This record gives sequence, structure tokens and C-alpha cells, in this order.
Amino acid sequence: MASIRTVLGDVTPDAVGPVMFHEHVLFDIVPPGLDGDRDGPIGIEDRWQMDYRSNESARNALQTDRAVAASELAAYAADGGSLIVDQSVFGLARDMAGLAEASRDSGVHVVAAAGTYVDAYMTPEIRTMPVALLADRFASEVLDGADGTGLRAGLIGEIGCSWPLLPSETRALEASADAQRRTGAAISVHPGRHPDACGQILDILAANGADLSRVVLCHMDRTHPDGAGIEPLLQRGANVEWDFFGIEQSHYWMTDDVELPTDLGRLRLIRDFAARGFADRILVSHDICTKTRLRRWGGHGYGHILRNVRALMQRLDFGADLIGALLRDTPVRLLTLKETAP
Repeated sequence: MASIRTVLGDVTPDAVGPVMFHEHVLFDIVPPGLDGDRDGPIGIEDRWQMDYRSNESARNALQTDRAVAASELAAYAADGGSLIVDQSVFGLARDMAGLAEASRDSGVHVVAAAGTYVDAYMTPEIRTMPVALLADRFASEVLDGADGTGLRAGLIGEIGCSWPLLPSETRALEASADAQRRTGAAISVHPGRHPDACGQILDILAANGADLSRVVLCHMDRTHPDGAGIEPLLQRGANVEWDFFGIEQSHYWMTDDVELPTDLGRLRLIRDFAARGFADRILVSHDICTKTRLRRWGGHGYGHILRNVRALMQRLDFGADLIGALLRDTPVRLLTLKETAP
């Protein structure tokens, strides 16, 4: 039977409504070596500036409180959300038991992620692990359970990649392709910040037997902010994701070389690619990975697309089928595990 693997068990696709495919519910993405108070409060007088330059504050880059996670998911449910994918892979404080608790308390389906983030967040053991052992690890997180919990992941990634790719990250991509064949799970990839990064990633995945129709390339907003370079990725059969919704500022805190689009700018690009025949290979999300983007700290929360952006879609004359594909049908298709041979 076709199923989506959540932290509370498998569910059928028809039991799932609107989906946010790329979020972080419980996470610690503090850059290694960043100094600063990890546990201090965020005052109202600091909130905007901290959000604007969000990579500079350690206390903003982690949220590991299970009760807060449940409250944020409950707010998402109130906006109509049904399922959320936590792409906090190993290295980002993945908390399988915490995700299960937040899912039970909120009533929101939660899918956890197998895999590893960029090299800087790997342990020495993972950084040097051979491809075969990495593939075993990723597959086991989907088939058996992650981090010794028995709670299983339903997606591989976001597999972290830098630019240029580091050897450990190349091995993680190769292992992801192997794990995909064994589990039937889709692959989500965090590409390096360079226009050539996504094409190189697809080359590696394809060379190792991955099904590119079940690969999602994240962060189009900052990798291809004006849309140039995206159509060749779609022509190869991959899926692309705009996942900075709710970030309405030109300043991109990771580099001064990128001018981010607004939500309307994102939607205009999506409309254009949908009109070219790619409507079923586009995903949208928020990629929330800081406190200041959560409702508790004055942010938009996981329900922003459902609460606000859907109206912008209608303003731009998105048809009901396209809205349905973006908010449910495409993520549900990708999360539905593809049956594999014994």
C-alpha cells in the first residue's frame, strides 16, 4: 500500500492535506565556532535586527524546546496545515522523540529526515565514512529508525552541499542515491551557493542511479534568484523548491552577492515555470531555521503560505489546480514512498 512515513507511523496519502515540505521544527543550526549566548532571551527591541542579520546570533539559530515546537505546529494546524517535513538531518540536533511528541500534542503529521548536513556539521566519523556505510546508515534511518529510537524518517535530506563540493558531501550524495534505491524515499538537497551547484549535484546523483524525478533541489530563492538556470534542472526531470517564503528583504545574510526576491517575485517565477509545463515539479515552503521566524518570537510561522501567500497566488491568477499542486499534490507525491524490489 502506498504510504507516507511519519514519526508516528505510516499514513496513506489521502489522509494528508496541505504540506510544508521544507521546515525545521526542532533544530540547532548554529554555525560551528560562532561565539555568543545560545540560551539568552530575544527581546522585542532586538527582534527585527536579529532577524535581518540572522546568521550572526547563536541564540536565534536553535530551537530545541518540544513544547514550543508543539505550539508552533498547533498554530500551523489552525491555518489549515496537515503535514510538515522537518529536514533537520544528523548534525542539526535531530530529535526524533521530540518530533513524535510535538506531532502527538499538535495533531500535525511530521515527517523526519535521514542524511547529513554540510561538512562543517559532520562528526569526524561521518566525515570520513565510506559511501557504502553512509548508504547503510541513511537507508536504516528510513527502514528501521534514526538515532536509536525506532522512529523512522520519510525523506532523505536535506543533504548538505557546499561550493565547491567537499569529499564528504560528494560521498553523502552518492550514498543518498543508493539509499533511495533501497527505500523508495525522495531526496532533498541543499545546494552550494553557486549557479553551477545544482547541475553538478544532479550529475553525481544520476551517475549513482538516483531517480531524478524524486530529487528536490532546495533554495532556488538564493541560488537562482532571477530564475535563470532553473529550466535546465527541470528539463532533466528534477523538482525545484522556493523555500524562503516570508523573507521579504533584499539583504541575504549569507552573502552580499545575492538579492533575494519577494514573495510576489517568487510567485511570478513559479507562474512562469508552471506555464512552461513544469507545474507538477515545483515546491514551496519557508525553511524556518531561526527563532525570529516563528510565531512565538514575532515571526510569520509555518502557516504563512497558507494564511497569506495563497491570497497572493489568487491575485496572480493561479488556477485551482496549480495551487493544489503547490500546497499538497506535489509534496504528497514525493513523500509517498516508491515501492522497491525486495
